[in-house]
Amino acid sequence: MDLDAALTGAVEPLLTEAGDARVSTAVLDTGNGARAVHGDGAFDTASIVKVGLVAALLLTAQDEGRALTAVEHDRATAMIVRSDNASATALLRAIGGPAALDAAHGRLGLTGTVAARAWGLTRTTAADQLTLLRAVFGTDSGLDEESRAYLRGLMERVEPGQRWGVSAAGGDWALKNGWMPRTTTGLWDINSIGRVRTCGRTCLVAVLSDGHPTKESGIALVEAVARAAVGVVGAPR
Repeated sequence: MDLDAALTGAVEPLLTEAGDARVSTAVLDTGNGARAVHGDGAFDTASIVKVGLVAALLLTAQDEGRALTAVEHDRATAMIVRSDNASATALLRAIGGPAALDAAHGRLGLTGTVAARAWGLTRTTAADQLTLLRAVFGTDSGLDEESRAYLRGLMERVEPGQRWGVSAAGGDWALKNGWMPRTTTGLWDINSIGRVRTCGRTCLVAVLSDGHPTKESGIALVEAVARAAVGVVGAPR
């Protein structure tokens, strides 16, 4: 079965009432290796970039052979658990700016992500975000086990009001969401990346989207797409 085509077939009917909204998604069943991608366009990250920022910080600490400082730990926790923006701005500056974030992304295998000084405007693809998730939740990674466990732990503690998105596709989730109204259009970017478990399977899922008239409509579409993506890689082949 062509899983990419199957995923596109599952996603397209969900867009019939989505107006001009765009969506791209990528999913991996970590047990059987089934992988599918729908769409290859670039999207604003909004706050999902905070996962990459914390990964960049952890790579720096690894390179220097040290643990995170108390300030770094507090910033990382605030960024992932509460999606604190001031902490993200401070951390991007501390690691060396967009060029340093691009370098960290490159070390983790991302090829289509370009960092921006206004970090929420970093551009990425669903396939790249799946690569990032594999670096966090897999074993073949520039992040060592301690760093991976640390970042996974933060993603498992996202505060209640932000536990939407890919979590709709299963339980035992670990995630980071991003949401941002664009001042030029008034339309919303809505993104969600993370891990879910369902029916004895573990899946990594990334859903990126933009062009939503409201935050709520964007979340509804992202959740529907996440469920569809997990369903496709779990279908008999």
